[in-house]
Amino acid sequence: MSTDTSPPAPATVNPADCAQELKQRFPALFGSGFKPLKLRIQTDIQERAPGVFSKQALSAFFRRYTGSTGYLIAMTKSPNRFDLDGNASGEVSEEHRQLAVEELARRRANHQAKVDQVEDARRKRAALLRDFETTTLTPANFCVLKGIAPQALDALLETARREAQERAQQAPREAREAREAPRHEHRRDGGRRPGKQDRPAPR
Repeated sequence: MSTDTSPPAPATVNPADCAQELKQRFPALFGSGFKPLKLRIQTDIQERAPGVFSKQALSAFFRRYTGSTGYLIAMTKSPNRFDLDGNASGEVSEEHRQLAVEELARRRANHQAKVDQVEDARRKRAALLRDFETTTLTPANFCVLKGIAPQALDALLETARREAQERAQQAPREAREAREAPRHEHRRDGGRRPGKQDRPAPR
């Protein structure tokens, strides 16, 4: 018979399950939206819910949680940090706030760079399609002129044709939305400048 009386090891909770478990146990902090967390919040969790979360699972969860864009935005907007009961517990330091601001700016710049890269590639494919449809060169010579691999030409042209079709389908919808948009002009003081239909009929 075993005589081991040591306490059981903490339950192993997958980091992906931590969010739901924390939301159920501490809804005031994790129930809705992001709030800046009290420093050393993991210690409080282990004290309030002993044996529920492994240290490794909590650490993995909080690395992802505090690195999320929503959390970083909360760090820039809230003056306070919050405990497990949703009460203010300490201030967000200017250093931590500035780090969040800089990280958000870096992410916006990276996102815009990717958007610009995708748009630039789309423009190049459209130009390639236009040139291919008017060229008198053989496909092999056309590829040499454009500096692309012959085996890549068909895929590039197919993508360009699909994108052109999507643009053609989108244009009427955008034109319709523009026509249906309100046409009233507004004065600087907030009053609406009467349109033709608002003018009094001649007597």
